Amino acid sequence: MKLHQAQLSGHNLFTGYGEGFVEINQQRHEGALIITGETVQPWQVGSFAELTPENFAALLPFSPEVVLFGSGSKQRFPHPRLYAALSAQHIGVEVMDTQAACRTYNILLSEGRRVLLAVVGE
Repeated sequence: MKLHQAQLSGHNLFTGYGEGFVEINQQRHEGALIITGETVQPWQVGSFAELTPENFAALLPFSPEVVLFGSGSKQRFPHPRLYAALSAQHIGVEVMDTQAACRTYNILLSEGRRVLLAVVGE
């Protein structure tokens, strides 16, 4: 699916997604990623089953207001103890499938929110 690009030049926006990939500013990416308005980088996560508290604690230095967790092609909820470090800092965590997370990220970023999307690979 293609998404319509908002008028936020200079920021990372999702322009598409599909089975096993996301497209950011018309560039295709696969695997686990950390995405903010300014950053796209690999997230050191092997799979959903291998998530650890350290994986989520690694998101703290980005100082997000809210973390969207894209769990792949279907919505899967990580145990709250895994993202307890984020909750302890009053950082909201929302869990959704990756496609919904991409759409929500674009909306929140366009509202000027400090949003971070953490996507696991399939």
